[in-house]
Amino acid sequence: MSTYTSEPGTRLAGRYRLEDQVDAGGGWALWKAIDEILARAVTVLMFAENFPRVREAVTAARAASRLNDSRLSQVFDVDDSGERAYIVMEWVAGESLADMLSDGPLDPAWAAALVAEAAQAISVAHAAGLAHLKLVPGSLRWTSGGGAKITGLGMDAAIAGAGTGEDGAEDPAIVDTRQLAWLMYAAVTGCWPGPQDTGLPPAPVIDGSICTPRQVSAGVPASIDSIISRAMFQRPGRDGQTISTPMEFADALAVVAAPAVPTPVPYEELEQNNRAAETGQTAQYGTAGGTDASPWGAGGPAAQRRGPAGRGGRGGRGGRGGRPRTSGAAKALISAVVVVILVAVAAVAWSFSHSSSGGNAKAGGGAGSKNSKSASPSTASSVVLKPVGATAADNSGAAAAAIDSSSTTDWHSQFYIGNPVFGGLKKGSGLVIDMGTKVRLSQVKVQFGTTGASSVRIGIGNSDDPTSDSGFTTVASSSAAQGTTKFNVSSSATGRYVMIWYTKLPPLAGSSDQYEAQVYNVVVRGSS
Repeated sequence: MSTYTSEPGTRLAGRYRLEDQVDAGGGWALWKAIDEILARAVTVLMFAENFPRVREAVTAARAASRLNDSRLSQVFDVDDSGERAYIVMEWVAGESLADMLSDGPLDPAWAAALVAEAAQAISVAHAAGLAHLKLVPGSLRWTSGGGAKITGLGMDAAIAGAGTGEDGAEDPAIVDTRQLAWLMYAAVTGCWPGPQDTGLPPAPVIDGSICTPRQVSAGVPASIDSIISRAMFQRPGRDGQTISTPMEFADALAVVAAPAVPTPVPYEELEQNNRAAETGQTAQYGTAGGTDASPWGAGGPAAQRRGPAGRGGRGGRGGRGGRPRTSGAAKALISAVVVVILVAVAAVAWSFSHSSSGGNAKAGGGAGSKNSKSASPSTASSVVLKPVGATAADNSGAAAAAIDSSSTTDWHSQFYIGNPVFGGLKKGSGLVIDMGTKVRLSQVKVQFGTTGASSVRIGIGNSDDPTSDSGFTTVASSSAAQGTTKFNVSSSATGRYVMIWYTKLPPLAGSSDQYEAQVYNVVVRGSS
């Protein structure tokens, strides 16, 4: 069977000008082209005249064209009226998972966020009656805009003939869930557990069984190891349940996922360091290599050959993360900040000890004096209060990250699509902080994300229900909360629980129609 080739400059339908053949296989060729009418880059997949699975591929492409989820590569045009059929698709700029793994395994929490987005996209396809059935490292890309993108929905499987033999009898939901687990396995170990040759080293085997991720790398958290194993091996978890659908897999990963690049303190200076250190341009192509199984080369449809551009797509805070890393300058800055904090703590301790031992007589009274009673919560009686727990209406398992005194871990809500008011599904949602005892507030300092403004209210009360703010007294609010925001409180209201109640969510980084709450750290000041 001959491979259909053409020359750069050839026009299809009078509008698609072929520019560069990026891959080819037995019976197909993949081109980067320009849509001259809309002046945009596109991907053109062309078939040889006698390619045996053209009908299946064209049918899959037409079905995929009905979906408009931004995480699924879009199909723009299909033509099988001539001797040689072709499919015109979105040109996806960015790195494939295969490209990213050239530097070694990814940070597990960041990888969970990336694959969770992919699983959500596949679940959208399943809801429309479509499946991928051929997910490999090249099928998942991290785009230059900062988001996950799945390519080759249905088409890869049709071209490779997947799902037409004995394996075609298996439930497509389980097939795609298992393959999503393969992607997650590869992301955290750098090894490929599936049967295809993807260019990654094969997963190690012990006694005829593939090793679990944690057996390959001790750095993989047990929670992530369990999620992968439940989906990949269809192995029941502690609750006796397997993970057998893409949505179940997405939900499980969302609990352990990092929503963005960890942000060391202070953020402003480190952001400047990151911008100065990362001057590369996002790669426009993938990794070279090809097999006859998929028109996008080794590892799947998106593994287009890599061009000379640098590796910019995952760094900084431009998108929904990047692999967490801290530069040498940042580490030095963090060390300096730690020293300053320690000196400040020592000074406060010295001042407190001296004021306790001798200051009361000079002030004219002790704890029962008039001055002490009239002092406002924002003055001498205001101290940092230590929370004992936290819960949230969304992603409650990660709520403790908001009170762990670390600006490199965070709590985030679920994704909501199309509307910053929780996708139109509800009017509000809360993060509740348990102070352990009744307190009066003077200030609540919250380190939000930096992707956009949130509308939030700070409340205090004796309810621990994060799904409603009816049991809380509002003591402060902001319609433009972003980054580190201080809420000064003058109210005399008291309660055991502090509520951060969202009424409008900020946009998800790199997305124009997805929204989520994000809190890195909360510092509560007041008196008990």
